[in-house]
Amino acid sequence: MSLTTDESTFEAEVLGSPVPVLVHFWAPWCGVCRLVEPLLMSLQDEWLGNLRLVDINADDNLKLANQYRLTTLPTLLIFQQGQVYHRIEGLKSRDDLRSALTDYLQHLNLDRYALQQAFRIQPFREV
Repeated sequence: MSLTTDESTFEAEVLGSPVPVLVHFWAPWCGVCRLVEPLLMSLQDEWLGNLRLVDINADDNLKLANQYRLTTLPTLLIFQQGQVYHRIEGLKSRDDLRSALTDYLQHLNLDRYALQQAFRIQPFREV
């Protein structure tokens, strides 16, 4: 399960985290945000202890949304040692997210097997 944070706990939960933090800015009205959530959850489960997932409702936390200059949702920011290390935005599907995260994680030279296991979600198909 991901951790939900807000402006009052952001510094402690994200900036002060000893492990990298994947911050998922979302909103209740954002359909793509709901599509990428299962992929983010599988990522967190796969790298438990090595990557922390934090959800922030952008509508309820406008100060953070403005501070990190959000222009679209979902926006994912990866923080390391209190700094934004990587930004992923402009997603239209889970496949876009999968591709963006794969590129980032390969840049970190993580184990290819662990990377493949994290992305074992079936593509979304309309019924």
